[in-house]
Amino acid sequence: MNRKTIRWVIEDPQKKNVFWPSEEMKKRAWVSDESIYEEAKKDPVAWWAKLAKEGIVWFKEWTETYRWDPPFYRWFIGGKLNISYNALDRHINTARRYKAAIIWEPEPVDEQPRTLTYYDLYREVNKFANVLKSLGVKKGDRVGIYLPMIPEVQIAMLACARIGAVHSVVFSAFSGQSLRERMVDAEAKVLITADGYYRRGRLIDLKKNADIGVEGTKIEKVVVVKRAGNEVNMVEGRDYWWHELMEDAEPYCEPEVLDSEDMHFILYTSGTTGKPKGVEHHVGGYAVQAYWTTKWDFDLHDEDLFWCTADIGWITGHTYNCYGPLMNGATILIYEGAPDYPAPDRWWQIIEKYGVTVFYTAPTAIRMLMKYGDEYVKKHDLSSLRILATVGEPINEEAWLWYFNVVGGGRCPIIDTWWQTETGATLINSLPGIGPFIPTVAGRPFPGTSFDILTEDGKSAGIGEGGYLVQKSPFAPGMLRTIYKDPERFKKQYFGVYGEKYYYTSDGAYYYDEMGNIRITGRVDDVMKVAGHRLSTAEVENAITQHPAVVECAVVAAPHDIKGEVPVAFVTLKPGYKASEELEAELKQQVVKVIGPTARPDRIVIVNDLPKTRSGKIMRRILKALIRNEPIGDVTTLMNPESVEALKEKIGYKGS
Repeated sequence: MNRKTIRWVIEDPQKKNVFWPSEEMKKRAWVSDESIYEEAKKDPVAWWAKLAKEGIVWFKEWTETYRWDPPFYRWFIGGKLNISYNALDRHINTARRYKAAIIWEPEPVDEQPRTLTYYDLYREVNKFANVLKSLGVKKGDRVGIYLPMIPEVQIAMLACARIGAVHSVVFSAFSGQSLRERMVDAEAKVLITADGYYRRGRLIDLKKNADIGVEGTKIEKVVVVKRAGNEVNMVEGRDYWWHELMEDAEPYCEPEVLDSEDMHFILYTSGTTGKPKGVEHHVGGYAVQAYWTTKWDFDLHDEDLFWCTADIGWITGHTYNCYGPLMNGATILIYEGAPDYPAPDRWWQIIEKYGVTVFYTAPTAIRMLMKYGDEYVKKHDLSSLRILATVGEPINEEAWLWYFNVVGGGRCPIIDTWWQTETGATLINSLPGIGPFIPTVAGRPFPGTSFDILTEDGKSAGIGEGGYLVQKSPFAPGMLRTIYKDPERFKKQYFGVYGEKYYYTSDGAYYYDEMGNIRITGRVDDVMKVAGHRLSTAEVENAITQHPAVVECAVVAAPHDIKGEVPVAFVTLKPGYKASEELEAELKQQVVKVIGPTARPDRIVIVNDLPKTRSGKIMRRILKALIRNEPIGDVTTLMNPESVEALKEKIGYKGS
């Protein structure tokens, strides 16, 4: 059948903008019967035990599936496995041996891509595992990884996993100082980095930042990948070239037999104190949840090509750019560069070039590309796509519909995933073969997980009643086990609001319907108290972006003498629209129309650009500091630092 004729979704004739999987989608999907939710609910522990046996190769089966010693919990106690074995060895004696595991697309258009088969990847991982051993790395040692989006990053992660070393990946756009802070906390022994890489046509000297990052740490050895060939400083006795070490490395490394509750990796994420916290994930439970969420959420089959655009430095990159797809034997595509370089259609060109079937990206990126207009998408044949997905923040309705209609041609289900660094893998979203797919609504909790939405007094919220999203025991297998070296912070942050029975997500939400579909309204630290009313900044943003003139919007709370706080909206416009007092008035009225007069923005600031990280995330803390005349702090991770200066002038910033 011609791919272009297949429609994977159908519109609900009774409800506007509600979509369901077509019969073709149901037949293809791994899961298409919604009774799966009730089946899993009857005995979640037995449910996960069944999935663990079916999806993962264990060297020894566990003796106890789940133990809860509030607030701590453990899974598959006594079980023995190796996640590198599950991602590689299990495939190389099958038909997948010579199947593409990783397709790498460099940013420079004149540079050749690379493809690694499962056997290629297996050999490289084994050799680098032996390299790590030769550098003195043992089971339990921490290894820092500070690499761009090149295949060596997956090789390094899987090599660590093979010998039982704990990796801590740091986003390559972070400064040397940020790297140092994380390496000091992790007490890393070895750092893996690169000479440089390309971003928007510029050569980034990563080794220079890495040299700053190792100062004052316990790092003894630095392994450097020659990616760009730029001249770098190599410290004799400390720094080694990756390719030189690999030349003499033995081709096989026996996978370490690890306990299910051995530490797998530490990933640092933002904390309310300003100091990054080391989220600690363990081997067994993470492997099980990563495997099944990848398989069911994205409906991955052997013929699929999966492109998750997340950088490996984030949890999304860990789970869906490495472990989950590779354990499923899938082919993944990774891209080094920016989504709109050298032209706004770079992503669409890549999808067409390789025939990507499943595409997973962030709402911020969707809105950025939407700003360039439909014509850049329509230049390319995207008929290979059959599933679209989003991650990172609540998606507004206009961006959802543009993604669905323009990018997906109205054919592809959109899987709007909710999860966190702490959860390890997706936990709330619709499944492709079950649905429904509703703009701004994430969906139902993954089978075998239990959530509630609680009001401030701890009662379960009704349909449409806002509250705080919490998870209940048994907590999902891939959840963090603790904060590295700080169990008290773990207890206080995640179990200190509603008590030890509830994992507090710090996200607001409400039940959208009687089916239990959940809409995430955003972080509660992005909640404003306006004249005593709780308002989510995400809700106000969604209302503003429904206006036809608006591409993107970020709302922050500004102090107010009478109301306590008021919303201030920073807005970028589509081509053809110009800033005016009339338009600002329209946008304010749009919020009144959608939410009510309480949510009316105190000010609309129309700008050319919003400050963003290199991964496309809007830096709302900078906007909040600007509007409050507070110190702005570090801007080294911004892809567009010039936007901050323009904003200072625009709003009359008087801070320092």
